[in-house]
Amino acid sequence: MKQFFKMSLMAVAVAVAVTGCQKEDTKAEQPAQVELKTFEQQSGYAIGLSMGRYISNTLARQQELGVTLANDVILRGVQDGLAKQPKMSDEELEKALKAYDKKINEAAAKKAEDDAKANLEKGKKFLEENAKKEGVKVTKSGLQYQVITEGKGDKPKASDVVKVHYTGTLIDGTKFDSSLDRNEPAEFPLDHVIPGWTEGVQLMTVGSKYKLFLPSELAYGEQGAGSIPPNSVLQFEVELLEIVKPDAKAEAKPADAKK
Repeated sequence: MKQFFKMSLMAVAVAVAVTGCQKEDTKAEQPAQVELKTFEQQSGYAIGLSMGRYISNTLARQQELGVTLANDVILRGVQDGLAKQPKMSDEELEKALKAYDKKINEAAAKKAEDDAKANLEKGKKFLEENAKKEGVKVTKSGLQYQVITEGKGDKPKASDVVKVHYTGTLIDGTKFDSSLDRNEPAEFPLDHVIPGWTEGVQLMTVGSKYKLFLPSELAYGEQGAGSIPPNSVLQFEVELLEIVKPDAKAEAKPADAKK
């Protein structure tokens, strides 16, 4: 979040530099009247437009955290900076920016905590309802699974390397990963992935296709991973294609499904 703060300030600083070529009087040219013929005109406008959009998006995200900054006040600060007529001393400026940084970080941490708690409750409710559905079985660990197709091959051990096709989604249906989309099966040691995968795939025979429902503690727990929020229940549709034999010399790698 500190990086987020620094980037937003940097965008403002660049915007200040760009605005330096503008007149301060009320007769300053409006955007619709700006000539965009020369290299300098096109470059200046492009930089200003890019920075304006960046600042706008940054302020919108901050507003989601409960921090609202007024555009007119920001612009007044820019104008005062250009005119070298600040209404704050350097010490007051530094104090204000540090307070801003602290406020943003605290708000972001609070939002992350609230979101994690909400995910935990949603996941718990989902699993309770899902366990009642026809064909869904629950293991001692809390893993839920549903047989789509039952194969006739061998079952893998935790120490085996397996080859699978899979699609992973959140409980709201949002897809976060799929080997099918890449048109390339995933191959990995079964004891090198998240616990829900290690347990769930061992239930399958080669040729089987299961749907696995992983409680957050069998997935990424309180930390989350990439686009997967903390405390998320994960759903995977998995097809076990093969138990890779050691002499196949396949390059084993962790399943992308856990990212």
